[in-house]
Amino acid sequence: MEHGFVRAAAATPRVKPTDCGHNAAAIINLMEQASAVGCDLLALPELCVTGATCGDLFLNAHLTDGAEEALLKIVKASQNKKMAVVAGLPVRTRGRLFNCAAVVCGGKLVGIAPKAGTSGGVFSPGDRANFETIEFCGGEVPFGADLIFCHLTKKDFAFAVEIGSDFYLPTPPSSLSVPEGARIVVNISALRDRAFGPAKWRGAVSCQSERLACVYVCACAGLGESTTDAVYSGHNLIVEDGEIVAEAKLFENETVRADVDSESAPLSPETRTKKNSSRRAAFYFDENENDLERRLSTRPFLPDREEDLEAYCLETLMMQSAGLAQRIEATGAESVVVAVSGGLDSTLALLVAVEAALRTGLDLKNIRALSMPCFGTSFRTRRNARLLAESLGVTFVEIEIGEAVRGHFEDIGREPDDYGVVYENAQARERTQVAMDYAALHKGFMVGTGDLSELALGFATYGGDHMSMYNVNASIPKTLIRPVISAAAKKRAGLRDVLEDILRTPISPELLPEREGVGAQETESIVGPYELHDFFIYHMLKRGKSPEKIFYLACGAFNGKYERGEIKKWLEVFLRRFFAGQFKRSCSPDGPAVGQVSLSPRGFWRMPSDASAKFWQFGKRD
Repeated sequence: MEHGFVRAAAATPRVKPTDCGHNAAAIINLMEQASAVGCDLLALPELCVTGATCGDLFLNAHLTDGAEEALLKIVKASQNKKMAVVAGLPVRTRGRLFNCAAVVCGGKLVGIAPKAGTSGGVFSPGDRANFETIEFCGGEVPFGADLIFCHLTKKDFAFAVEIGSDFYLPTPPSSLSVPEGARIVVNISALRDRAFGPAKWRGAVSCQSERLACVYVCACAGLGESTTDAVYSGHNLIVEDGEIVAEAKLFENETVRADVDSESAPLSPETRTKKNSSRRAAFYFDENENDLERRLSTRPFLPDREEDLEAYCLETLMMQSAGLAQRIEATGAESVVVAVSGGLDSTLALLVAVEAALRTGLDLKNIRALSMPCFGTSFRTRRNARLLAESLGVTFVEIEIGEAVRGHFEDIGREPDDYGVVYENAQARERTQVAMDYAALHKGFMVGTGDLSELALGFATYGGDHMSMYNVNASIPKTLIRPVISAAAKKRAGLRDVLEDILRTPISPELLPEREGVGAQETESIVGPYELHDFFIYHMLKRGKSPEKIFYLACGAFNGKYERGEIKKWLEVFLRRFFAGQFKRSCSPDGPAVGQVSLSPRGFWRMPSDASAKFWQFGKRD
């Protein structure tokens, strides 16, 4: 919980309908098991104290009294356990009967949330029961469908309860409680199962979790409920921001648990302006001393399942090409120029340009692959640029720029063997000038090649590779570029050899010549591993995490591959470069936001170019 993680569990007791004593014992047993593994939150199904299939017996006071007595046992059993427990039961109060969720913690009944909609033909809808408190289990208890349950000291550990079919209301309770501050939604359910029902439930919960950027903990009725008219599968789920992190086997009453991130996601404008109308019910327990039990992806921009990767990459390529095709048609361009280097970024840009030409009917010969070798260009990349263009059937043009760059050095009074930043930047700017003018000569425009990772790091020459007339890679991180090219290689058999060699080529700007004692430039030795930087980008920009939280997550994800000191070093490099490079992003060219993050200044990412970097440096805030 120190880093915002909550160990949540969803469990299904084997109930006996109407036998509240048996059910309470089964629930307490599950509480013992959850407590033994350090759970902070345990969810149990709708009406599990009585069984959900009691029908008209719910109207009998003997059953509801038995449910209250059983809840008292559950409250007592929670006394020495460091967790909150949510369990469903019928509650009779003020002349009405409600289908409710009781929240129990530390030997106390924290609050009761009634189901908003009707259910079973015997329960009153909770949305009309705006009671502040009710008399229940021997004391005054907060009661209401609008309750949010908050840990007293861990401000991000706040959850709301949604009961069963309330999920399918036009405005589910979760759509109201999450904007009010709930980070976790506990859905306790007794929805009957049908063929393909679990798949639909999985998809619906994932969509709602992603839409609200929250955690869903779903506890579902299972074996033990009456099969008179239905079956119940115990389809327990834990979903975080749309990703399923734990799922029970069907018809086994399996308990699932996961360490979920309860820290708030970036707020939407609607959430920022919304007035708090939900009531808070506080609970408290001392923090469990847990090591993180969670698989952290080292490549968060890619699908979690390997079998989804190729389709994801081909869809990315399709979206990039659709954006470029629209720009070609809108401008009436007769040609498209791509500055090809034989590296990853320009290879992807050229593949996108070819797909766009096929969409628009533009002759492939009007896609012009422009190679501009200079001082640091290697034989390998120069050859691959030509082979790639020829294999694709586009026009290949090679213009050596060394003479022009030397003339520029002479014009500005710079020594030609001074290998400082001007030496590198002059080449990048010359390439951009040549490419833009060459595009104008052929009544077209220049397509940029710079990717999201380079934009985030500011690793681009201002007015050089930083600039273009349309940047198709603007939202594509470096760790996604390789898989997209690999997917394209499978799609086009004739390209496989050259694309595979490009994929094996070390990432380099190739701006410095190889000299005695000095090998070829390798970008990752300068700025750090791109897999780390893409991890930092995702968790800072997509998830809104602090530098300290990003460091904690990175240490878990890359444990065994990078030392903690190395991760800290590159995180500091990332933060320093990210803030120093904002002035380049503030005037970046158009580019389609097809990935999960975009740094376009036109609505996707806005920040001052002079924001204080010191405040954000890891471990240096004061």
